[in-house]
Amino acid sequence: MNIILLGPPGAGKGTQAQRLVEGRGMVQLSTGDMLRETRKADTPLGRQVADVMDSGALVSDEIVTAMIDEKLASLDPATGVIFDGYPRTSAQAETLDKILAGRGRKLDRVIELGVDEDALVERIVGRYTCATCGKGYHDKFERPKVEGTCDKCGGHEFKRRADDNEETVRTRMGEYRAKTAPILPYYEAQGLVSRVNGMAPIDEVTSAIEEILDAD
Repeated sequence: MNIILLGPPGAGKGTQAQRLVEGRGMVQLSTGDMLRETRKADTPLGRQVADVMDSGALVSDEIVTAMIDEKLASLDPATGVIFDGYPRTSAQAETLDKILAGRGRKLDRVIELGVDEDALVERIVGRYTCATCGKGYHDKFERPKVEGTCDKCGGHEFKRRADDNEETVRTRMGEYRAKTAPILPYYEAQGLVSRVNGMAPIDEVTSAIEEILDAD
């Protein structure tokens, strides 16, 4: 199956994509990861990507299209793909349909992880990790059993991401809405969109996604 997984930062999209990779053998195509991977490759496209990124310019749709097509060409046709970060416009959505058709594929499902913005802010702003082993904690939902001591390694230093603050999270939410709003009507018209409650426990979200995919 070929799917698009949508969701704002903090919705658990990365976790769910990884579970699909591990459970179904799918390949996650993240435009960010692909750009970094392509840049390292000593190919004409790789050198082109490096030049654009080094100049500080935005990578064009043409380059992203070529990159995705090249990646699909390298995969077994039977391998399912998860698109992450692309498409973001109606034009890109139409282009993706053409790329997939050219590779004998089609898009099967667009799954959006729905979130409550205030609850998502609380989820993200409250999270922190052990500076030694990286175990994750939360001010409200998962505190260490002994205050100030990591359950896993016994460390006493913790850290928070600098961008895990309310202003940044709400800005990211606004950007997500602006970027996904144009493509949803395109896919809704094709009957491809399904929505899952991204605020549910992780295992429940996984089960809901599996149910959607198994029904197709």
